[in-house]
Amino acid sequence: MNKNKKLWGGRFAETTAHDAELFSASIQYDQRLYEQDIAGSIAHAKMLQKIGILNVEECERITAGLMQIREEIESGSFEFRTDREDIHMNIEARLTELIGAPGEKLHTARSRNDQVATDVRLYLRKQTDEIIKMIFALQRAFVKKACEYKNAVMPGFTHLQHAQPVLVAHHLLAYVNMLERDKQRYAECRTRIDVMPLGSCAFAGTPIPIDREYTANILGFSSVSQNSIDAVSDRDFIAEFLSVSAILGMHLSRLGEELVLWTSPEFAFVSLPDAYCTGSSIMPQKKNPDMAELVRGKTGRLYGNLISLLTLMKGLPLTYNRDLQEDKEPLFDTVDTVRGILSVCTGMLDRIVFNTSRLYSMADTAFILATEIADYLVMKGIPFRSCHEITGKIVAYCEKNKKTFQDLSLDEWKTFSPHFDSGIEDIVILEKSIQRKKSAGSTAPSEIERQLTYWESVMEVE
Repeated sequence: MNKNKKLWGGRFAETTAHDAELFSASIQYDQRLYEQDIAGSIAHAKMLQKIGILNVEECERITAGLMQIREEIESGSFEFRTDREDIHMNIEARLTELIGAPGEKLHTARSRNDQVATDVRLYLRKQTDEIIKMIFALQRAFVKKACEYKNAVMPGFTHLQHAQPVLVAHHLLAYVNMLERDKQRYAECRTRIDVMPLGSCAFAGTPIPIDREYTANILGFSSVSQNSIDAVSDRDFIAEFLSVSAILGMHLSRLGEELVLWTSPEFAFVSLPDAYCTGSSIMPQKKNPDMAELVRGKTGRLYGNLISLLTLMKGLPLTYNRDLQEDKEPLFDTVDTVRGILSVCTGMLDRIVFNTSRLYSMADTAFILATEIADYLVMKGIPFRSCHEITGKIVAYCEKNKKTFQDLSLDEWKTFSPHFDSGIEDIVILEKSIQRKKSAGSTAPSEIERQLTYWESVMEVE
């Protein structure tokens, strides 16, 4: 066989134009699917032996040849050729070079359409499992840091304005809960990834009596696809993975934004490890939170990759179209970006230092306990809207007279409502305001202990 002839070239009188080959080749990026392509081919060969298309010797030679190709790829000696278009043709052509005629039998009862769909599902299943593990590691870092600072007080914010005091641990555990939902979404997405399309062939199936369940069992798939047209044209599972990843990126971008703010001199809430910051080429004093900024910035790539795939898919008629070749670059980029974000965030969290004295002083500002005063009056039987108005007038009075709540005498309190008594003195003490929270999931120390106990057991944090 002419080594330069296309494996599909029997019908063609002309060779492919060089610029067309370069334009259409995907080997430069889909070569990362080599492991999955080889695993799928070995499983397919075993199935072909089971149904009598291959004999034992042919199957063994195919398997040995494929394992040699894997060694060549991993050692860097394999020649990836653009004239062979993609990872499937590169491996099949090399296999035929190595073992001859048995290599030409391997593509029986399959197409590159179901082959690539299988490869991507195998790849994405593995990557999803790895990402779930990395999310778990980041959650552990948050929980450990929450344990370290479980008694530290900080201002909570709405509209980036001081709102009410909370414990640092409460703020950190918010991210643990976000990440738990992310982990659940990846796990749910994985169930739809874990469906084997191999055996659908080009899109119509095959008259050859293949055993798809046997192949699926070898590859560890939970089920086989039920419609061959859908199987080769479906990229929902990639879109879902990209969507889940975009949501994860959004969560961690919010963390990145907070770290950028908190490390500024105006906030001075935290200090990041030098290993996750950079300096300035001109200003010697600078310590820039570049990794936090990149976490924030790279989230845009995750959004873009999702939109890229959805746009790619929206006008495609059934079944396979070459457009689908363009699904891999956004997928691979998202996998790499997500793994990079998770790794960097975990590294930063492990070594972040909170400035507890600064956090406390910022939480102990003049009017951050205003809501507590309104709630105090509610407990006296006054409607909340009236309590809100009374407290607002107290704030205005304090601002006008340059006083804090703690500066007010009991007589001053009573000018706003006769329901104030000496108990108001405890209400405007920062720590006691936090301790008084009673609702489940609140910032009360008892609730934080409950949450930490739960997460420590789940995360196996020591």
